[in-house]
Amino acid sequence: MNTETKLPFLTRIAFGSGDLAQNLIYQTISIYLLLFYTNVYGLAPAAAAGLFLAVRLVDVAWDPLVGAFVDKHTPKLGKYRSYLLYGGIPLAALSVASFWTGFAPSLAYAAATYGILSMIYTLVNVPYGALNASLSRETDEIVSLTSIRMVMANLGGLAVGSGVPYLVTKLSPGHSMKSPESAQAWLLTMALFAVVGLLLLVFCFARCKERVTMSAQAASKVKVSDLWMEFVRNRPLRIIAFFFITSFAMLSVGNAAGSYFLIYNLKAESQLPLFMALGSAPAFVLLPLLPVFKKLVGKIGVFYWSLGLGIVGFAALYAFSKFAPGPARLWGVMGAQLVKSAGILVATGYMWALVPEVIGYGELKSGRRIAGIVNALTGIFYKAGMALGGVVPGLVLAATGFVAPSETVHDPVQTATALEGILWIMCVIPAALLVLATFIISRYELDDATMARVNAELENRHE
Repeated sequence: MNTETKLPFLTRIAFGSGDLAQNLIYQTISIYLLLFYTNVYGLAPAAAAGLFLAVRLVDVAWDPLVGAFVDKHTPKLGKYRSYLLYGGIPLAALSVASFWTGFAPSLAYAAATYGILSMIYTLVNVPYGALNASLSRETDEIVSLTSIRMVMANLGGLAVGSGVPYLVTKLSPGHSMKSPESAQAWLLTMALFAVVGLLLLVFCFARCKERVTMSAQAASKVKVSDLWMEFVRNRPLRIIAFFFITSFAMLSVGNAAGSYFLIYNLKAESQLPLFMALGSAPAFVLLPLLPVFKKLVGKIGVFYWSLGLGIVGFAALYAFSKFAPGPARLWGVMGAQLVKSAGILVATGYMWALVPEVIGYGELKSGRRIAGIVNALTGIFYKAGMALGGVVPGLVLAATGFVAPSETVHDPVQTATALEGILWIMCVIPAALLVLATFIISRYELDDATMARVNAELENRHE
């Protein structure tokens, strides 16, 4: 087994390109599909919320099957990296189909395209996550690899957050992204992002080779029930699993609300690209410094500081949008967006470095490095959090009386209750989830000294 830990720089860039690709495709779905469904495709908010929930329930059964399958089998093109090719083409195609209005407002078509898309995304994302743990065991190397990965993931987030509203607005006949007449613009924009994402997945496949994997004998014994057994016996895995669902619920709820917030609360649709850009911009300064932050304040200290900054940012976002007068309101909101994004990006970026740790800890306890199983489990909680990003905003919008545009009324007036509902989705609910996430991560027990002992014992065992 080759366990050399120093990875070539091009390998790191290629690995990060895989997350950049998935963000270009699936983050577009996560952030804008609810807005597209309600304002362009013609689904009622409650129906869209029900659809997101139903698809996540399917994922609960599907993700373990994928995790067990990729751990058990070793395709000729690579144990994990091969799925970037196998799943990349249908992932790109279905993402475009999800933004097609040919059958609008058919709930059946929306359910079929989004449901199958989510299943194919798992077929790409679970092996991609396992690829991280197969490149190296070394904790510092994993942190460095993760920092580059998350910089590139946020490059995708920046492209989606700013590029999608810019392109849709420019390509739409009415220069608006919130009405049925923008349907063709949405389709063309998604097609562009899907093609670029597919090319990046191919690049990731070509440059990343597995170094640390299970033996064929151990792989042959993998079964779906290992997921639940690993969850029961691996306490650090349970901690990060619940941290994942809370963190991604926070991200998804806030991201889904961003477009509504700028369009209806601030009446500043033209500023949406800037607002979304500020959500990703701090990543390019802070994420390369993750190894430095870790040395200064420790692993858990990174989470305490970053999550605390995020909570402060959400409070400021609410205060400025609710109480600030005149021009100060918009610029205060932009400043608050920058502050809360800085905290959130560090926390949600660094948490991916914990996944290889719990994989190694599980290998020490069970004798098997079931990276696919572990990533399937974290994927379930990740998708559960993402589901809340569709379910919670949809339900709140429905409950507070949000009125979607139609072909006859392009810009309906929203009630004070509906506007307050959007504000809660944007600020209050995500802040509460950050408080919960801080408590959860405080229970994580794999410090650097513990992981050094785990890795040393694993190396001795394999030798």
